[in-house]
Formats: sequence, structure tokens, C-alpha cells
Amino acid sequence: MKPTNARYGVVAFALALAMIMYIQRVAISQAIVPIADDLHLTKEQTGMVLGAFGLSYALFEIPMGLLGDKLGVRWILSQLVLIWSAFTALTGAAWNLTSMWIVRFLFGAGEAGCFPNLTRMLSAWLPVSERVRAQAVMWAFGRWGGALAPPVAYFVIYHFGWRWGFVALAMLGVAWVAVFLPWFRNDPAEHKSVNKAELELLEGSRALVLHEHGVPWYKLLLQRDIALLGLQYFAFSYTWYFYVTWLPTWLQQARALDPATAAGFAMVPLALGGVGSIVSGFLPMWIPRKWVAFAGFTGTAILIFIIPQVSSVTGAMVLMGMASFCSDLTMPISWNTCVEIGKQYTATVASTMNMLGNFAGFVAPVVFGYILGETDNNWTIVMYTMAGAAIVSALCWVFLDPKKHSPDQLPLEAAPEI
Repeated sequence: MKPTNARYGVVAFALALAMIMYIQRVAISQAIVPIADDLHLTKEQTGMVLGAFGLSYALFEIPMGLLGDKLGVRWILSQLVLIWSAFTALTGAAWNLTSMWIVRFLFGAGEAGCFPNLTRMLSAWLPVSERVRAQAVMWAFGRWGGALAPPVAYFVIYHFGWRWGFVALAMLGVAWVAVFLPWFRNDPAEHKSVNKAELELLEGSRALVLHEHGVPWYKLLLQRDIALLGLQYFAFSYTWYFYVTWLPTWLQQARALDPATAAGFAMVPLALGGVGSIVSGFLPMWIPRKWVAFAGFTGTAILIFIIPQVSSVTGAMVLMGMASFCSDLTMPISWNTCVEIGKQYTATVASTMNMLGNFAGFVAPVVFGYILGETDNNWTIVMYTMAGAAIVSALCWVFLDPKKHSPDQLPLEAAPEI
């Protein structure tokens, strides 16, 4: 009997949501200039608005991951998409700093559960041979969704205004839930489109993610490698959040580009980051993933360090795009390591890594705004802190090794604790 292909429908839902999530998330980077003008925000206040998402995104990661592990992906993910889409729409209703900060904070709380629960969903629905590649493609689609956000946001904002633009973007999430909820099931065995052959193909993944393995989730989070995984993701995110917060402002104010041209250039880092994820996911399995991650972050640090010395906008953006390509080589590696460590607590481990990483989503925009406010817009210092963060990520991978957590290498109980 030939296996059915219902699992590829699950992959399609994951790719679509990754793209929608990033479009809604990144749109504010293009809208922040007119928002700051309308709400009379200083650089420091603008940084606070941009950082509100990252703070709640980090704080709500573990609760949202635990809910997905305990209650199942289907209902939790559907409700979260509706919640964050509602706050996407309400972004357009903000009238001052406080209201905007609260709305963006609550928007981040909703999106916090997205990727941990998508990771759990893919891990249960895909055999090991397809899991890393699916993660790579999912992150690529997320990045490409983010790359589309600047021109999409530019079109909406500069034709209809930023307030109604966020209302329109919210409808993308509502449409996704309307199709996903009636079709998806947490366990492939409960889906009417899965035949016996496909279920046998997925049995190892179902056993890894859906069955109990006898280790409490809180003990799991005490492992040393969880701390290293979180630290490298924090430093990675510190650099990456520049692309989705301050980059359009840098292009318009430091490089003197008009908004339309800046929106075009702002696509480059996320577009090439998506390519990096694809390349990493399809590398031959004999290449040690830890050294791919180390090389990627080292390359990121070198490229970003050079950018302030480059006078050409095109040249600077080529370097920034290549830096994003290098750092995104690590994305499938990091998230698949969450599966290997987490097993039935995949969403919890993934949310822990994402929590620690995305505290940088709060720290970085605020720090960048503070640096710019205190140094009369010295963007070079901002770039140097980003390069330093990439070095920290590279050093973490000297001590991390995803292979040792695979089922035939090390039992969960034997993993070192901190």
C-alpha cells in the first residue's frame, strides 16, 4: 500500500502561517516612521514601542508551549492566531505611546505560541527524514513573509494610512484559522485522510512527540544545553531584530532614502535569510551541524562589522543580506535540536529557547534607541553591538552538539544538567 500524503497538507498550513505571522509582525518596521510622527514619539519612545512585542513574546513563550503540549496544537494554535490577529487590527486604533505599547505587548503575547506549536505539529506529522527539511522550508517561508512585509506595508500605509493597514493585515490570520480548524487533527491516527501506510511511516515521530517519556518538563529545562541553546538564540535575535525594527529608519535617516526605496532594500536581509534556512536544511547529513552554526555566526559577525565602513547603500545591504544568510543557516539546526532534547515536551523546550532568545526582541530595539538618543544617531555603535552578539552565538556552538541528543546517542535521563 502506498502512503497517503496528508502530512504535506500539515506542512502547507505551517508554511502559510509562518508567512502570515511574519507579515503581521514585521509590518510595524515600515509603519514606525509615520506612527512616530503621528504619535510624537522620541527615539527612546520609538524603541520602547518596537521592544514591547519582544518582551511579551519572550514572557509568554513557556506558558504557550506548555498549553500546546498539554492541550494539543489544534485548539491552542487556532485561538492564538485569532488573538494576535485581533491585536494586529487594534494597532491601528492606538492614540498615544501607552496605548500603542499595550497593544503591541498583547500582540506579542499571542504570537509567542506560534513556532513552538508549529514545531510540535511538524514533529508529530513528519518522519525524521523529512523533519529538518520541513523546518528549514518553514523558516524560509517565515523570512520571505517578513521580506514581503515592507513593500506590502508600504503599499497599504501610503495608500490607505497605517491605521487601516493593520486592520487589513489582521484578516490574513482569520482566513487561516477558518481553513485550518476543521481540517487538522493533533494525532495523524485521528485524521480521515491518513491511511495505514502513512501512519506506519509516522509511528516513530508519534512515539517521540505524543507519548510520555517519564521525565518532568521542569527537570528537562535544567539541562545545560537548554541554557546554551537559549543564549545563542538570544544573541542571534539581538542582531536579527534590527532587520525587523530599526532597519527602515536607518535606511531613511542615515542613508537618506525615500520610504519606497527603503522598503525595497529592507526586503534583502529577510529574503536572503530564508535562502540560508533552505541551504542549511538540505545540506548532506554527514556535515556536523554544530560547525555549520559556528561558521554561520562567525561570518555574520565579520560581515556586520564591515558595514559601517561601506559608503554605498547597495554594498552595505549586500553585506547585511549575506550576514542574515549566514545567521539563518542555524535556524533549522536550533529548532531541530529542540525536538531531539524535548521529545514529548518539544513545544515546551522550543518555547524556552524562543523565550530566552526573544528577550532580545525587547532588549535590542530599546538598546538601539537608547544608543541613538545618547550618541546623536551613531549607527556605527549599533552595528558593532550586533557583531559582538553574533560572536557570542558562535562561541555557544563550540559547546553544543545536536547529535548527542538523538535517540541512538543518549537517553534523555543521561543528559547533563546545570
